[in-house]
Amino acid sequence: MEGQAPDRGLYFPEKIPQLDAGFIQQIEKHSNESIAVEVIRPYVGDCIPRNELQRIVEETVNFDIPLVKINDKISSLELFHGPTLAFKDMGARFMSRCLGYFARDNHEERIVLVATSGDTGGAVADGFYKVEGVKVVILYPSGKVSNVQESQLTSLGNNIHALEIDGTFDDCQQMVKGAFMDEGLKRSLKLTSANSINVARWLPQQFYYFFLWKQWADKNNPPVVAVPSGNFGNICAGLLASASGLPIKNFIAACNANDTVPRFFETGTYEPHKTIPTLSNAMDVSDPSNFVRILEIFQHKEAAFKAAFETDTITDEATKSTLLSVFEQDKYLLDPHGAVAHTALNSYLETNPAKKGVILETAHPVKFYDVIEPITHQKVPVPAAVKAQLKKRQAGIKMNADPEALKSFLLEL
Repeated sequence: MEGQAPDRGLYFPEKIPQLDAGFIQQIEKHSNESIAVEVIRPYVGDCIPRNELQRIVEETVNFDIPLVKINDKISSLELFHGPTLAFKDMGARFMSRCLGYFARDNHEERIVLVATSGDTGGAVADGFYKVEGVKVVILYPSGKVSNVQESQLTSLGNNIHALEIDGTFDDCQQMVKGAFMDEGLKRSLKLTSANSINVARWLPQQFYYFFLWKQWADKNNPPVVAVPSGNFGNICAGLLASASGLPIKNFIAACNANDTVPRFFETGTYEPHKTIPTLSNAMDVSDPSNFVRILEIFQHKEAAFKAAFETDTITDEATKSTLLSVFEQDKYLLDPHGAVAHTALNSYLETNPAKKGVILETAHPVKFYDVIEPITHQKVPVPAAVKAQLKKRQAGIKMNADPEALKSFLLEL
């Protein structure tokens, strides 16, 4: 309910649960719903009754997450078949339903405060739309999200409020973190976060990796999984799943020009630079919150986490080149984030030819049609739901990157 811990750190499980080996071995016999319940139950304990947890999970995972072959070496786990066409849907739906469960006997209004670099905002807006007793305030960087993304998070109205911040995602994230630490706000308001700093948003992202394993044909040769990495919540969830017993043990954190973590791997120094805008804008994060959780998974042992995953830095030019070549040669349309992951995975497989891999396709290409169409010279097919969304009036509220301005807005909400 609090989102961030009182000491400004992130909540983390006291211990990482170990899943039953028989469950893993027989995973193909389980429905996605039963897999998700089995994975999340150790973290929930007895806080939510089994029947309620079952309902929450069923409403969370009720869309397809197919594993699609791109070529003989690379497949794509498509995470964009939810209501806002982005991987954030699953975490946002799980969290909103948990919050709804805990809040139904509590008549205090709660404000969900979230920063977004792209897809989180739309997923949170959809997940919490018209949830009784909850208002949502979304901060997003002006001019640094796609048209479809902006439309999704600004056009709902009702209990959803979108703030267009004159700054970067990191500015938005710092404003949110500052609000949670403000003693005056904490006394006056009930705030919670829907970013992946919140465990209820972060932990359900493990489901993807178990659904991937369920569909993977060659169980004797687990895939290498390349994850587009910005705030590092998604790959952190995969590493947590692996630590819990999932047989997938090799990961690649595919980054764009915001390469704080790849540089850390090279130098041992964690030194965020100013955020650089790129084509893969949802990954434009220079100080990823969830990296501290990755360190915690491996108990801060450098050799352990470097053995579990690799990093790569992909330029915009390489992103465009991959997007075009995969479209022309494999007849598969990537979004820019998937193209970053594909570039990194393809580079890895060139030096590890016995391996096969999977990329996580985190968003539907239509969300980045303004980036993709000049590269492919083809129109991106637009789903009917997106056509309707784009026609709606957008109503973002412009605000400077000023913590005091946000504080005033929240107190007057």
